[in-house]
Amino acid sequence: MPSISLANTNNSSDSKKEKKMKKKVALETQEIDPLMVANKNEKKKEKEKRKRKAAEFDDDDEERSETSSELCEPVNLKKKSKKDKEEEGEEEEEEVKAEDPNAVTRFTISEPLREALKKRGIEALFPIQARTFEDVLNGCDLVGRARTGQGKTLAFVLPILESLVNGPTKASRKTGYGRPPSVLVLLPTRELATQVFDDFRVYGGAMGLNSCCVYGGASYQPQEFALKRGVDVVVGTPGRIKDHIEKGNIDLSLLKFRVLDEADEMLRMGFVEDVELILGKVKDVSKVQTLLFSATLPSWVKQISSKFLKPTKKTIDLVGNEKMKASTNVRHIVLPCSTSAIPQVIPDIIRCYASGGRTIIFTEKRESANELSGLLPGARALHGEIQQSQREVTLSGFRSGKFLTLVATNVAARGLDINDVQLIIQCEPPNDVEAYIHRSGRTGRAGNSGVAVMLYDPRRSNISKIQRESGVKFEHITAPKAEDIAKAAGVEAAQTITQVSDSVIPAFKSAAEDLLNTSGLSAVELLAKAIAKATGYTEIKSRSLLTSMENHVTLLLESGKPIFSPSTSADLNTTVAACTIVRLFAFSVLRRILPEDKVESVTGMSLTTDGNGAVFDVKKEDVDAFLAVFTILFFLGVAAQENAAGVNIEVVKILPSLQEREQQRGRFGGRGRGGFGDRSGGNRVRLITQDVIEALQRGLKRELGVIWGMRRQRVT
Repeated sequence: MPSISLANTNNSSDSKKEKKMKKKVALETQEIDPLMVANKNEKKKEKEKRKRKAAEFDDDDEERSETSSELCEPVNLKKKSKKDKEEEGEEEEEEVKAEDPNAVTRFTISEPLREALKKRGIEALFPIQARTFEDVLNGCDLVGRARTGQGKTLAFVLPILESLVNGPTKASRKTGYGRPPSVLVLLPTRELATQVFDDFRVYGGAMGLNSCCVYGGASYQPQEFALKRGVDVVVGTPGRIKDHIEKGNIDLSLLKFRVLDEADEMLRMGFVEDVELILGKVKDVSKVQTLLFSATLPSWVKQISSKFLKPTKKTIDLVGNEKMKASTNVRHIVLPCSTSAIPQVIPDIIRCYASGGRTIIFTEKRESANELSGLLPGARALHGEIQQSQREVTLSGFRSGKFLTLVATNVAARGLDINDVQLIIQCEPPNDVEAYIHRSGRTGRAGNSGVAVMLYDPRRSNISKIQRESGVKFEHITAPKAEDIAKAAGVEAAQTITQVSDSVIPAFKSAAEDLLNTSGLSAVELLAKAIAKATGYTEIKSRSLLTSMENHVTLLLESGKPIFSPSTSADLNTTVAACTIVRLFAFSVLRRILPEDKVESVTGMSLTTDGNGAVFDVKKEDVDAFLAVFTILFFLGVAAQENAAGVNIEVVKILPSLQEREQQRGRFGGRGRGGFGDRSGGNRVRLITQDVIEALQRGLKRELGVIWGMRRQRVT
């Protein structure tokens, strides 16, 4: 045991006394040591107890020293040096890491692979990685399911590499020039393929293994050269891998692993035949281990599992029947917005919610991605019509931070793992719930938090279905208000201003003093103006709550009794007719009391959930006209009429709950002309609606004619 000095060496006394003291301490320590050896677990418990006690009471060093002596540790009257504390801290940190059940050190991972993981900041496995590691390493076929962003890629990369180099498949793996691949990984998109290839390149390279990536849109020649030279791992998309197999460039006779990643997306993209053909090329399936990973498990994925995986396969499902299928680290927000207002609203959403991080904006159409990327400063587009080389440059620039806003179609919705994506914006609800899950999953990855904002048109969208099937609880908000935008912009500007060198102050001090003396404003007011100018917000415009349009206000036209209640509708036809009635009623009332140009400026007419009225947007300068006319009608006695009783109009402060509609979509998604899903024959819907409209027009003409006549009589 190392000697323990009881006094400062600078003030040491007689050497005999010092020896006696050392001897005494050594004897005390010898009496204690057997107890410490016999009770290692108890010692850990006591250490934890001391940590908790120190955290609660923040005892000083002297008190902690006394506590340590009471817990059967050697007495040390000397105050701990900084070095001792650092060593103790490192020891405790290692102890905590060792206690992590998913720590890398607890798994059969060789030193080169551990070092490669450590360089990327990975010291513990994610749950899906930890749960599947031993099963894959032991040779089991496996179906793995976890929420998006939870590390499914390394769940197969790590155990496969260990198996090839140090595990069961090491002996049968071929080496040398021209060797056939031992691993084949299928992925739905080129972007995802290059990302998974990068993991195999980095971690496989640390183990001495060689990988190549093959996908469409790139030249065949470099891929053929790499395959003929010999590789251990082939990563690629189904179409290009099928081509290389048919050309004889890929030999699957000695394959040890075949992996399907994002299998559900392969179904959606139409790769069913290619995938089944490739999997069927393996003659002796008993010698091949098959792994299937996905965030969702539609019926085709289950069929593939039953057909191509062994009956003894393992299933690791971290989602199961849980209602919440989207990422739990993401704040899910919905925001009403008309199509025309999207380019104006998105910059403010980014400023308020991106927190300086990266933003991915999803559109349904490629044309929309091109248009929006051209309107947003510094943004770039990413979709299938862009050449592969340019797509790679774009993704590389986004990853490196050369630009922070990416506008993409579904090509970027699957599997892309890009650091610091803080915000996802979807310009409209996607075609299906799975698309929403994967789009929103581009943020909040690897334990980080994020925000997913979905814009929707209340007249055409049905967000309840997405909420119900994905398990998310949407937070309903309106477009960022002026004070929110100013606050976010002000924080950025303040940081920029404080970074300006103090050396410029003397040069501008005189001008600042003159401005302060002559402006009639306080220093704070002048600084506020300067910050506004620096951020480009010299004029703050208001937005409507309904469509998010600038310089518009949302009004509520409300009746004293329900005009239409969705609970009374038996089918879509009734719903369509009733919705049309309410809108026509609202527009007919407006046309009778307002000039035609004012009525034509009304936008976004939507029905309230309770059926008592409708909300709509008008230009800010027209608000007084709308309110004044209804006030005049009230005094003229219109409100006393049976069919107009309780009719009122007011400015909306909080957007009421609105009725939703099913969407009709075209080939690339997007909204249909009418915004309805025609479930039972379009002709029938139109005929019923037209009959009701004609009847309503006849009734309104009579009733409103009486009202209009009363108004003229009262006025004269």
